[in-house]
Amino acid sequence: MNLLILLGLTFRFGAAVVLRKSRRIIQAGFRSSSDTIGSFLNGPACPRVDRAARLKILALDTSTEYCSAALRVDGEEWQCLEHAGQRHSQLLLPMVDRLLGEAGLTVRQLDGIAAAVGPGSFTGLRIATAVGQGLAFGAGLPVVPVGTLAALAEGCDGGQIATALDARMGEVYFAAFRRGAAGIEPVIEPTLAAPEAVPRLPVGEWVACGVGFDRFGAALAARLGPIEILHDRHPEARFVARIAARRLAAGERHEADALVPLYVRDKVALTTAER
Repeated sequence: MNLLILLGLTFRFGAAVVLRKSRRIIQAGFRSSSDTIGSFLNGPACPRVDRAARLKILALDTSTEYCSAALRVDGEEWQCLEHAGQRHSQLLLPMVDRLLGEAGLTVRQLDGIAAAVGPGSFTGLRIATAVGQGLAFGAGLPVVPVGTLAALAEGCDGGQIATALDARMGEVYFAAFRRGAAGIEPVIEPTLAAPEAVPRLPVGEWVACGVGFDRFGAALAARLGPIEILHDRHPEARFVARIAARRLAAGERHEADALVPLYVRDKVALTTAER
């Protein structure tokens, strides 16, 4: 069943129709609701990963080559995560169905929906924001847009975190954050630059993470100076959910149409002359 058909079912009949079938499949493979949400029909494992604020939040991230959905319920988190390649549209809604089905919830019972809005893959950003908008519109829920680089920083240890994603065409999406009492706060807003031209960091001890540092570590280190690189770190929906939980708890609410992609760049390929 493709993305448009699944969204159509959600709008026409309500999320419970899709979830009911998913719940039956899950229960057939689990001894109790306390079991780790695992794979069925060769799907990805969805382990319990954290404890946090008591809100019911669904979070989505399809901004990179990974696809993930996370659910926070009464202080606990669950996540489905898979290296998706180009299969985000096939994977995302089944992940949502699986998580909600195991929790025994419908979309209308959530407190809000969050999505990573960018920067990142143009197609990926459109998938998560469209699904998030559709579910929020259908259920009358508020949304929280979360920056992809902020979600990446949320998942990296350290008080000051530089983040970079591969933007293709020899460039990176770059931002820097400081972890404070209120959570992750931006020091350098998301920008697009060649690795040798990213903004310099304020004086202090910094750690770095993201596939941009994995792929352009030498050039970025030459620009930024000595910096500890935390390898193999990616944006994930559970980190989106943590940021959204703090913002929802602080009273932040947006209409569904606030989930729009933050592209940062305005083209996806070099021209023939540029190549």
